[in-house]
Amino acid sequence: MTTTDTPTSTTRAAGTAAPPKRPPVRRREGAAWVFLSPWVLGATVLTLLPMAVSLYLSFTDYDLFDPPHWVGLRNYTQMFTEDPRYWRSVTATLTYVAIAVPLQLALALAVALALKRVRRGRGFYRSAFYAPSLLGASMSIALVWRAVFNDGGTVDKLLGTGGWVNRPGWALLAVALLTVWQFGAPMVIFLAGLQQIAGELYEAAAVDGAGAWRRFRSVTLPMLSPVLFFNLVLQTIQAFQVFTPAFAVSGGKGGPADSTLFYTLYLYDRGFVASHMGYASAMAWVLLLAIGAVTLVLFRTSRSWVFYASDEGGTR
Repeated sequence: MTTTDTPTSTTRAAGTAAPPKRPPVRRREGAAWVFLSPWVLGATVLTLLPMAVSLYLSFTDYDLFDPPHWVGLRNYTQMFTEDPRYWRSVTATLTYVAIAVPLQLALALAVALALKRVRRGRGFYRSAFYAPSLLGASMSIALVWRAVFNDGGTVDKLLGTGGWVNRPGWALLAVALLTVWQFGAPMVIFLAGLQQIAGELYEAAAVDGAGAWRRFRSVTLPMLSPVLFFNLVLQTIQAFQVFTPAFAVSGGKGGPADSTLFYTLYLYDRGFVASHMGYASAMAWVLLLAIGAVTLVLFRTSRSWVFYASDEGGTR
């Protein structure tokens, strides 16, 4: 009688190892939430909760010392119908945005185009032009700017036009030039975008007889339009929130004749100088909605002038 080995129910190929066990899905999700918890906690405590409190205060009469008193929409109706300085702050802010943003982007693009042609010392020039952006809108820089454009300052000595910061028609322009001077950040972004444009496009345009202006208008601008759109949105949002230059140049008053009474400066005056924190909260929410509306308009209009390279190498 012979015996044969009975095969087992499972067999493994020689030399193969068992696949590693993956942790359960719930355990992986738990680990993800542990790593995300600092951000979630910070966003909740430092952003969402203050926003909710601010929204509540915008419907109250609150002076920082007494408990808030519910007044409904009175802050908003007073803002739009009974406060002439509010509308002067809106006008000053819109004028500033309309002047500063286009000038800053135009200068940043011009310098980026010039730096693209530089072969030697490009890193040095790029750092030198970017340096003012590193300083930011600090109070010290704004005070220096005030001294430059004040009576007897550098501009007065060179041009003999008097102190810009003391003239209603020129004070806002002086503040706008401070923003234009800090064009380093959009310049670096433009320079990165220019380096991504294929040289074959310029060669083909030159073969077709296109001059420098035609190549810029038909090649550079369309291919650079996504970068231009990004800079436009970013700088517009920042321009609506400008505060320190106007505060320093006007001494915190928005003068002369409210020509530099920017929206954020008037919000600061209502909230922390006059202690009308409920009114200031309402102004803050109107500013948030206004920036959101302007950004939405920019995104909607971008469909007609922003071109993105498609997978096939064309544009759409």
